[in-house]
Amino acid sequence: MSFAERMTFGDAEGKPSRRRRLIGISVGLVYLVFPVSDIVGGSLTGARAVWAAVLLFAFVASFLTTVLINKGMFDHSRLTYPLLAVTSVLGVVGAIGFGGPWLSLPVYTVVLYGFTLPPLWAVVAVLAQLAVVVGAGLVNHDDADTIIVLGLQVLTLGVLFISVRNTRALTVKLRLAQDEVARLAATEERLRIARDLHDLLGHSLSLIVLKSELAGRLSEDSPQAHREISDIETVARKALTEVREAVTGYRQRSLPEELDNARVVLRAAGVAAEVRVSGTPLPELLDGLFGWSVREGVTNVVRHARATRCEIKVTFDAGHATLEIMDNGTGGDGPYEMGNGLSGLNERVAGAGGTVEAGPARGGGHRLRVLVPVGKEACA
Repeated sequence: MSFAERMTFGDAEGKPSRRRRLIGISVGLVYLVFPVSDIVGGSLTGARAVWAAVLLFAFVASFLTTVLINKGMFDHSRLTYPLLAVTSVLGVVGAIGFGGPWLSLPVYTVVLYGFTLPPLWAVVAVLAQLAVVVGAGLVNHDDADTIIVLGLQVLTLGVLFISVRNTRALTVKLRLAQDEVARLAATEERLRIARDLHDLLGHSLSLIVLKSELAGRLSEDSPQAHREISDIETVARKALTEVREAVTGYRQRSLPEELDNARVVLRAAGVAAEVRVSGTPLPELLDGLFGWSVREGVTNVVRHARATRCEIKVTFDAGHATLEIMDNGTGGDGPYEMGNGLSGLNERVAGAGGTVEAGPARGGGHRLRVLVPVGKEACA
């Protein structure tokens, strides 16, 4: 389950539940009965009544669409902000144009602000809607009690839904942190097993190889015994090689594992992650090298970049393998200097015949690019 899917209005598992949201919203819309009564009851007549009905219908349609096109609090559609702007304008026009019960329209828009806008923007938008309610009430000469009650509703509901959104974000971050702790614990246990396996079996098998070599020299007078001891030495050497390969596999994480870990780490740090992989699977040596590169690059993004977006791109074809990690961060505006981590990475990549480029990107932010030439035989 992705980070965005967890941060929704949905069920306990964080999955989107549009039906539940639709039911809750429909109950909340019951307060629009007062603007409707203005139209039906005759308070508004003629062309004003027609325009009021059209505006109210458009407001409800825009409001519902803004909510339902999103998968959740933190997973917005491209149309979210345009629709939010349309809903806000309709609410302001209704409040100023008709006053009275129509002052409740801005109350609905602050609910959307709390669920969709970042906290600071949401606070500013709520205060703007409070000014609309007070100003529209004074323009239409509404009684002070109505203005005060609706103004308090704007403030209380705005603060309430901003708090709900922030609480939900903290809950999901805590859950992600717990998942990361569990993953790190599993990784540590895997490394412990690898160390124990290497220390115990590696030592024993090495001793068997040495003893076999000694026994082989002592049994040169007996060809059959010498042959059998040579077989024992061969098997022991093979077993020792297999143990070392198994231990290396335990200690080294593959590129797909590092990419999955990068998504979790970036999203837990509040950085939107986009990962794109194209081409054939990487050879084993490149897979480990690029896995290390992803770990180092993502660590720098989280620690130093102060970014909100990060893109990881891996391509592999018959000519070369490329890894690019790009962010929109603002950290480090001065000359770009490689730290110990990037220096070590540079040495590893240079050993594979590749190059590392790290520094500010043209459009802003930073970019880490690892390029390794690949022979045709590696792509087979």
